[in-house]
Amino acid sequence: MKSTKDFIWVISLLLGILSEGFAQTKSFINASDFGFSPEASGTKNAVALQKAVDKGGTVIVSKPGTYKLAGTVYVGSHTTLDFGNNVFIQKVNEKGDFSHVIINKGAPTKTYDQNITIRGLHILVNKMDVRKFVEAYGLHGQLAFFYVKDLKIERFRCLDLGKAQYGIHVCTFEDIIIDDVIIKGEKDGVHLGRGKRFTIRNGVFQTFDDAVALNAHDYSTGNPELGWIENGLIENCHDLNAENTTGYFCRILAGAWTDWKEGMEVQQSDAVIANGKIYRVQAKPDGTKYISNTKPTHEKGSMVLDGINWGVVQDDVTYTAGVRNVIFRNIFLEKPRIGLSIHFDNDKYSRSYYPNAPIPLQEKLSFDNVRVLHDKPIPFLSIATPVDLVTISNSTIKNNNIKFLSNKAMTNYFKTNLLIYGCAFDYEGSLELINNSIAGKVISLKTFGNVSLREGFSAQIKNNHGEITVDSDLPGLK
Repeated sequence: MKSTKDFIWVISLLLGILSEGFAQTKSFINASDFGFSPEASGTKNAVALQKAVDKGGTVIVSKPGTYKLAGTVYVGSHTTLDFGNNVFIQKVNEKGDFSHVIINKGAPTKTYDQNITIRGLHILVNKMDVRKFVEAYGLHGQLAFFYVKDLKIERFRCLDLGKAQYGIHVCTFEDIIIDDVIIKGEKDGVHLGRGKRFTIRNGVFQTFDDAVALNAHDYSTGNPELGWIENGLIENCHDLNAENTTGYFCRILAGAWTDWKEGMEVQQSDAVIANGKIYRVQAKPDGTKYISNTKPTHEKGSMVLDGINWGVVQDDVTYTAGVRNVIFRNIFLEKPRIGLSIHFDNDKYSRSYYPNAPIPLQEKLSFDNVRVLHDKPIPFLSIATPVDLVTISNSTIKNNNIKFLSNKAMTNYFKTNLLIYGCAFDYEGSLELINNSIAGKVISLKTFGNVSLREGFSAQIKNNHGEITVDSDLPGLK
């Protein structure tokens, strides 16, 4: 050491580094410091975890164990909630049942929260599967976000979904990433409402209902708002087999509605535009038709008019909802059900398309490297809404066709361009590749670079008074 000054400088530097390291350590909040513990009651844990996340920053739960939780925890902006290995959050009824394990603070007031990360959350539903609609009508994920930007959900697990609540539910969003999830049970795994820029990747699903739902429209109880879902990627996901079979790997749901008119007939879930807002019928799904003679004009909440319960949905007006610019990549379909459905609802729960409403055109949907792993004669893709371009590439298709289905209320389905390339057809015999049941439907089919894995394969088209042009390399269509 050349001088005392040099020695003092080195000591000061070391103290600075130690001080900085200590400050960084202190920037992490351990929920146990607030009493969050595997030994505590669910009521105490709910209070303790809420106090911890109210501090913001990075909150960690490091001690392994099962933590009882007797109430919803509200997470605000600029917060990371990090659950360590072998940590389980178990819903318990100590002071009444509740819906959401975690929800963002701005959800009840439609105020955007941003920069939130939930990592390592493993929910034990423990048969507490309820829709309370406390924060927002139509929001019912075990993990739920409504009005959120810059959201990341990583390493999420839930293996005991009930019949009422989704695993993850996000609506009215910008920039979300859902990565590394395993979800099993009876309801939707990941359910999205309107929003833009999203990624869902590395998912394993074993669900009675949809594994992934892109529900731009929805039942009145299914999403709190309506609009477009756009600019997304869904990749490396597995739809595992299960004893019960319904829903789809992915539901791609569109809808449209009109201005309110005196004397119009409405039913459960119908939407109308009035007073600069969207209102929806919130009723029992019993097929009842109502005649509306009184225009809804209330500013918030719900009001019964002419025996119709009208709920205010949102202030920003749109007449259509749908999905556009979404890529599906590396999808493995083990469960024998329709893998991918582009459609409207039309039943007692909801009719997505109101007669004579503006027609929603879903746009540019791509399906790359989708592998059908079952051997059932079930459609690969079902299309029941207008869509401009569907691309299927590098996929393996067995006895699975593409069906175009009609909606009785729709008058124009527009032209659909269907592009199929680089696919392997693993089927012996004649395959009805396209089945069109829409009179007047225009379809342009182009295929190239495909391969038949069996010598007897031949592709066919069944057409019900539509107009289909074909430019194909497939046997039977050349």
